[in-house]
Amino acid sequence: MDFDVIIIGSGPGGYVTAIRSAQLGFNTAIIEKESLGGVCLNWGCIPTKALLKSAQVFEYINESENYGINIEKSSVDFSSVINRSRKVAEGMSGGINYLMKKNKIKVINGFGKIKKENIVEVNFDGNISQYSGKNIIIATGGRSRQIPNLKQDGKKIIGYRDAMVLKEKPKKMVIIGSGAIGVEFAYFYNSMGTDVTIVEYMPNIVPNEDKDISKQLFKSFKKSGINILTNSSVEKVDIENNNCVVSIKTNNGIEKIICDIVLSAVGIESNIENIGLEEVGIKTEKNKIIVDDFYQTNIPGYFAIGDVLNTQALAHVASAEGILCIEKIAGHDVEKIDYNNIPGCTYCYPEISSVGLTEEQAKKEGYELKIGKFPFTASGKAAASGHKDGFVKVIFDAKYGEWLGCHMIGYNVTEMITEAVVARKLETTGKEILKAVHPHPTMSEAVMEAVADAYDEVIHI
Repeated sequence: MDFDVIIIGSGPGGYVTAIRSAQLGFNTAIIEKESLGGVCLNWGCIPTKALLKSAQVFEYINESENYGINIEKSSVDFSSVINRSRKVAEGMSGGINYLMKKNKIKVINGFGKIKKENIVEVNFDGNISQYSGKNIIIATGGRSRQIPNLKQDGKKIIGYRDAMVLKEKPKKMVIIGSGAIGVEFAYFYNSMGTDVTIVEYMPNIVPNEDKDISKQLFKSFKKSGINILTNSSVEKVDIENNNCVVSIKTNNGIEKIICDIVLSAVGIESNIENIGLEEVGIKTEKNKIIVDDFYQTNIPGYFAIGDVLNTQALAHVASAEGILCIEKIAGHDVEKIDYNNIPGCTYCYPEISSVGLTEEQAKKEGYELKIGKFPFTASGKAAASGHKDGFVKVIFDAKYGEWLGCHMIGYNVTEMITEAVVARKLETTGKEILKAVHPHPTMSEAVMEAVADAYDEVIHI
């Protein structure tokens, strides 16, 4: 069977590319070895947000007296929380199946491996089939990265997939790494009543964020009872009497923590093994596929998008890359992605969202800066909603007014970052943001107030 486009992997890169491909009139097939939607819909973005929502609801109930409502303290049915998350994921995966049928995309189940001459070999339970495609797009995604001295066994030392389906709530957990995965699970399990310790090798948690954001999250997490060890590393984990004995190297020497579960959350690695790259001759570097600005590999007719590339490992990045890739194949006049204007979102509480340069990065690049901050303690909407933790921070080039970066931490700020992304795309200056009337009372008016602070025009602080 011949196709115009064959996509290997049905995550947010693969399935979005397939739909756009079909819209452009290509005869399209997508290959998936597990469930449609990939890690994002089944084991990442979507089901984790379902878990976090359950945690938020539980916190609301336990803090209801702060809102003038008396509700007897509740308890957690942990298995029901997990089951709800899985049902949400299953529903979303079913929605992708509907979209495949709607757009007349051929779904091929099995493990896809590329061959020479634009052939893809698919292994489904030992049955081998071959398909040809004029254009083959690799979108095989990533998985939890393994630490050499900390082999995951899926029982006591686990990755994010295992953390989503634990049968019982751990009494005590150590989380290695404080990126988005680490802090989201730290918030969830702490809210559920687990004693959580975060171990971070770098001096700050969420180390890729602006330092002011890191400090605020550290403060909020400590207030919630989460133990945090920075400048620290896990040397080894011994299993004794069904417990994990975690040896942690700190500035004060080796500290040992006994816990039920160790969650390794030190990032992801690409799924590029055994998919035929070497046989076809596709170049890689440091476990990433090398592509040009429009996702063409060094072999004509073979493309790659998403977590297999050396770009941000984010669902929306994979989707954007896939759309751009297939539109270029279709002959459209396309503009390459500006990776400096990609928003990042972390869904713990308080939430984090950011785009552009941090203050430290902007200074290193030699900019003279105008910086503004607006705390949610001064926001009427934040006070009314009971969510006063956090702030909005904006960074501008003092000379030309270019919006260099925006960093937020607080309630629902992941819904607010788009203003900065679009404004930066349109090369909007700080003065123009000030003249754009923001609604009151809203959390989003904190963006305008932060900009006003940068220009010494702030009203409410």
